[in-house]
Amino acid sequence: MVASLFVVAITASLVGAADIPAKGVLLEILQPLVWFDLNSGLSEIQATIIWQWRLPRVILAVLVGASLSLAGATYQGVFRNPLADPYLLGAAAGAGLGATLAIVFHFPPILPLVDSVSLSAFVGSMIAISLSTALSRTAGRSTASLLLAGIAVAAFLTAWQTYFLQRYIDSIQEVYSWLIGNLSVAGWGKVQVILPYFLICLVVVFFHRRELDLLRLSEDEARSLGGNPRRSRFILLVAASLLTAIAVSVSGLIGFVGLVVPHLIRLTMGSSYRIIIPLSVFAGGAFLCLADVAARNVMAPAEVPIGVITAFVGAPFFALVLRLSRTMIK
Repeated sequence: MVASLFVVAITASLVGAADIPAKGVLLEILQPLVWFDLNSGLSEIQATIIWQWRLPRVILAVLVGASLSLAGATYQGVFRNPLADPYLLGAAAGAGLGATLAIVFHFPPILPLVDSVSLSAFVGSMIAISLSTALSRTAGRSTASLLLAGIAVAAFLTAWQTYFLQRYIDSIQEVYSWLIGNLSVAGWGKVQVILPYFLICLVVVFFHRRELDLLRLSEDEARSLGGNPRRSRFILLVAASLLTAIAVSVSGLIGFVGLVVPHLIRLTMGSSYRIIIPLSVFAGGAFLCLADVAARNVMAPAEVPIGVITAFVGAPFFALVLRLSRTMIK
């Protein structure tokens, strides 16, 4: 899987609208790793395209795909449901409302390296998750009540988003472009935003991989084996929700990555989270990076929204997986 991710990332760096020799691209990428001049032969403009457009976009695609896949795997473990996805607790609806408000009201940028739309999407996503959590506590703090609370909060926030879109109809096109996913990037700003959150959450989830396995058991059985189900669920939900919020804030809504990839890993490689977590990270990054290559080249020089590509691939594939798998992992 590591090799697949590496091959996909290199391929994505070689492919683009600008006609740049593959040998020159490879030499340009390798140049910082050696102490002598490799002489890539690229012009200044071509080198700028590589370092300020292609490479940041490739790395952003890998990070977003890995984040969504890891969040999906975590949600599926916490809820003991292989069909759970990263947008379960209203994160997508909250991010959509936040981005819509930023676009229609033209919020000014507040933080360096972060545009107002991304920041508003992140804040909206975290507010939605917080509302879902708070609402579920009034119904007993069970996983079922948390799921139902997420559905209710998502419906409520989506209604508000629809209201603002109808009120400010001239902004529909811009909002729609964000909602269907977009990895367009100039420079390393978005990569710098998502990278620290991804690394922190990855470490948290990885060190709770045993707890994720224990969550498949009853609460009494998990406690008898040394686990703390309530604390583990809280920590894992916070990490997965943060991963989802930051990924959505920099890329828009990209579906099926967090649903299909961990589910496929579980069906093919086993149900232990010692396997699911690392493989989901690498496979999710490779999948979204490959989808981005297709998005950039299917209708070149025009670009297909990456959310459309993941839906075209993910929906039929997931339907096939469901049909072929007679038994679902509990």
